[in-house]
Amino acid sequence: MPTFVALLILSCLFPVPSTGAQEDVGISRIQFESLSQFASALPNDIQLLDDAIAIEGFLEALDGYPPDWPAIYGRGHHDPGHDDRLFQLNRERDERRVGNLALARRIAFRWSGELSRFDSAKKGFSVALGPVFTSTRWGQVRFKADDLPGELKAISPADSLDRLLRETAAGKTVELAVIIVGRLIPDESIVYDFSHDQEGLGLIMPVVRVEEVHYVLSP
Repeated sequence: MPTFVALLILSCLFPVPSTGAQEDVGISRIQFESLSQFASALPNDIQLLDDAIAIEGFLEALDGYPPDWPAIYGRGHHDPGHDDRLFQLNRERDERRVGNLALARRIAFRWSGELSRFDSAKKGFSVALGPVFTSTRWGQVRFKADDLPGELKAISPADSLDRLLRETAAGKTVELAVIIVGRLIPDESIVYDFSHDQEGLGLIMPVVRVEEVHYVLSP
């Protein structure tokens, strides 16, 4: 399946409709640099969570220790107590997280993006995107973007625009990293669930209210 089609499918499977975010938050210039260069230029108050070690440390600061996934899963989705145990896990951890200073931190995470149609009026490319899954000792982690702008436009510098137009017109896949910056939603900051792809695998979804969107195209 072509990457572009896969990303569009992911966007449908994981919808993130705008609920009042300023539309210009999703319009940003493409930064031509490596992810490490981008990360080193982030303000000190933003923590980039883009690998298992950083994510695990952040989860430990919030919730202390991983869930006992085998005990919660039990005999699987058909276990009559499965949903109750999962609900109880989320409720207990939401309550225990109240007042935790880590909730106030600004964090950044990465989704996969791909340039699509060029908007001549906005002078930018629409961006198809999908979530990134990271395997950790806690389970599989996928960040959720709350209040993501409905319009995502990556603006190319003038000296790169012709090249990108030629490449996209020729059907070449132009992938880029979409870095989303924001803060966890206090009342339901982390959702614990099970993977729909692998039986018994825990899925952890930090829910982040979007403040900034950046597009990084590595050389």
